[in-house]
Amino acid sequence: MRTKDSITQALIAQGAVAVVRLDDTDRLAWLADTLRDAGLDALEITMTVPGAIDQIRRLVDRIGPDHLVGVGSVRTPRDAEHAIDAGAAYVVSPVFEPEVLRVAADRGVPAMPGCFTPTEVHRAHEAGADIIKVFPADVLGRAFFRAVLAPMPHLRLMPTGGVTPENAGEWIRAGAVAVGIGSALLNKKAIADRDGAVITELVSSLRSSIERARNA
Repeated sequence: MRTKDSITQALIAQGAVAVVRLDDTDRLAWLADTLRDAGLDALEITMTVPGAIDQIRRLVDRIGPDHLVGVGSVRTPRDAEHAIDAGAAYVVSPVFEPEVLRVAADRGVPAMPGCFTPTEVHRAHEAGADIIKVFPADVLGRAFFRAVLAPMPHLRLMPTGGVTPENAGEWIRAGAVAVGIGSALLNKKAIADRDGAVITELVSSLRSSIERARNA
């Protein structure tokens, strides 16, 4: 059985989490297969997806519990509990809600709360956050990461908002352990057309950007 730390390390090793917000859930399984085949295994199924809990359960049942399927946009402890019961391997929030962190810790899965200020980031870390999602990161920019990590280099930060396949490496160079990426990776037209080549090319660009930054 995977531990909370091993899941966290696997997410960091991946370097990116695909933030999935789909209205048409008929394409979810296809999208998950396409991303995994392209080399991206970490999928965050947000609570804004219709029937998100059931979709997580179906996806985990289909591809197995060893893959990195998590839940996003979690704002309440109840949603966290239901998602974990459905098989979510980690919990991502747009805000810092201590009770959500408590549920995740009690159930042995990583929690990634959304924070915007140095004080929020510090408090989330002290409350047990495994990775801190800086959101919306495009408002703060990469200089924020460098500035916050200077006095607090122990923090694990992950930007969400404004991340693209092309600039992902710049966030890594600024100190991020991984990135959260949504619409810039999950091209709506390609998903509607089930055009795997477009998604695969975007994942390739994303992975290359991260690898170049890590190897620099």
